[in-house]
Amino acid sequence: MKKKTAYLGVLCGVAIVLGYVESLFPVFVGVPGMKLGLPNLAIVLILYLYSWKEALAVSVVRVLVIGFLFGNGFSIAFSMAGGILSLICMELARRYLKLSCTGVSMMGGVTHNLGQIGIAILVVENVRVAYYFSVLAVSGLVTGVLIGILCSDLLKRTRKAIPELREEKK
Repeated sequence: MKKKTAYLGVLCGVAIVLGYVESLFPVFVGVPGMKLGLPNLAIVLILYLYSWKEALAVSVVRVLVIGFLFGNGFSIAFSMAGGILSLICMELARRYLKLSCTGVSMMGGVTHNLGQIGIAILVVENVRVAYYFSVLAVSGLVTGVLIGILCSDLLKRTRKAIPELREEKK
């Protein structure tokens, strides 16, 4: 139990640092909300190493810490909505569709953007914001592939390096 807590703490720290690194990049292509999704690397890794419960805890902590350090109330609301929706969809895709890390990450990238668009529609009270989704969905797919490939490699290396994580999770 102590080792698990320590590993989750390290992965939470990694997600926060990756969130900071991501905040250093300017918004791409002039589309609000478009980011690389680097912190999602830790979340997908936790889904495969532990469970959705641990991934949810780390995701919530990550969103709050990054939001308070580098954002504001709106950024927390947008990230939380996207993070929770994407986590639900990633777990369903992992568990029932048996998708690889790359497929799960792609699902997470697209549904994270969908959750953010949903909040944006509520905040600005205008459904036209949904037009951004097509561009955000493409970016979510592309970054999802990159994050998924990296996660897949990290998963293999982590299981090789840490004996108690070698068993495949069902």
